[in-house]
Amino acid sequence: MVKVTPPVDLALEQLELDLFLQALRRRHEYDFSEYAPASLIRRVRQLVRDHRCASISELTARLLHEDGFEVRVVRGLSVPVSEMFRDPEVFRALRERVLPMLASYPRINVWQAGCAHGQEVYSLAIMLEEAGLYERSHIFATDFNADALERAKDGIYPARDAQLWSRNYLHAGGTQTLANYYSARYDFIRMHERLRRNITFANHNLVVDKVFCEAHLVLCRNVLIYFSNPLQNRTLGLFRDSLVRGGYLCLGLRETLDFAEVSTDFSAVDAKLRLYRRASPTHADAA
Repeated sequence: MVKVTPPVDLALEQLELDLFLQALRRRHEYDFSEYAPASLIRRVRQLVRDHRCASISELTARLLHEDGFEVRVVRGLSVPVSEMFRDPEVFRALRERVLPMLASYPRINVWQAGCAHGQEVYSLAIMLEEAGLYERSHIFATDFNADALERAKDGIYPARDAQLWSRNYLHAGGTQTLANYYSARYDFIRMHERLRRNITFANHNLVVDKVFCEAHLVLCRNVLIYFSNPLQNRTLGLFRDSLVRGGYLCLGLRETLDFAEVSTDFSAVDAKLRLYRRASPTHADAA
């Protein structure tokens, strides 16, 4: 006999989802209410399956009463997926068009928002070192997922990924070999300690937290695609306010400033690669 799955009562599911989000916000201070609805419901349904709950309501009950369960929920809702030198042409543009401009500053602050497991953070560190800028640079790597941050701090990754990352590195204009920046043991690689010396890993939630630092370069790639339009606008305003005048913003290739409220505060360095620069003050502003 074929088991027939009963149809989902979408109105009831939406009510359950609303209560789940309220519980997560009020009990644990994580606010996902502005995340893109389609992506959010997909991930919540997956959580229901992964934790063998009968419904979102059961998931909510465990969230309210089970110690530590919120860590597993947040891990499931966040999307810590990345690779080193992802989209190599973007990193090549940063290397060739942004770093020479940042070289004029005595100190360089870089904010990598939504750093996931840290692959792009170490990519930045390598690029800054090869440009001779790492000694006067500091990278602030933030995420709201504590587990992801711990993995980023460790800098340990499956060795199977190294071949792809090495190709990315070379396509991004790497001047050496990626193997110079990690040690390999068994089935894992670990990024060298010298790459971590100027990195601060910190918990920061783009949904509710405020300006994190004064930055010359902000990277937030493939995070905004999970946000609703209002939350995208809030986050982009946060990045604008974090950047020095003339500072740079780098988004994911599926993201854009075109329709954002802050679009007039930036000029495109390379619109295709989603690389922007915060406008410098005009004479009127200076007056």
